[in-house]
Amino acid sequence: MRCPRCNADNDKVIDTRTVENNAVIRRRRECLECGNRFTTVERFEGIQLSVIKKDGTRQAFSREKILSGLVSACSKRPVSNEDLITLVNDVEKKLHAKGNLEISTELIGEMLMDGLKKLDKVAYVRFASVYRDFTDVDSFTQEISKISDN
Repeated sequence: MRCPRCNADNDKVIDTRTVENNAVIRRRRECLECGNRFTTVERFEGIQLSVIKKDGTRQAFSREKILSGLVSACSKRPVSNEDLITLVNDVEKKLHAKGNLEISTELIGEMLMDGLKKLDKVAYVRFASVYRDFTDVDSFTQEISKISDN
């Protein structure tokens, strides 16, 4: 691992922890050249999933893109980043368990909305409004009445 300060590749691991329900290893390192301390993260990548977009194009599955959308939906809501990371981890595990290399955005969106509905209903409606592309007030109010009834 190269030091981000001096670019030397001579470091030692001073702490190792598992995070995100043991799905990730976080390592604290110290550069033996300049003494800089930095953190690295290891995650099993597995087989790369491909996402089939609504227009039929394909692109690589991106945890960061999904997490970014969830963070936007949860802006100013009482939902922690840890909860969102856990949701993304759960969805990604379920997608890998399906065994398909190509996954539709519809399936990913529905899985994320199911998880968001349990975390925060306002964030769920925000996410659904973008994902389902509500074009008028009626479709928006129908979605709100659905979750109000539950």
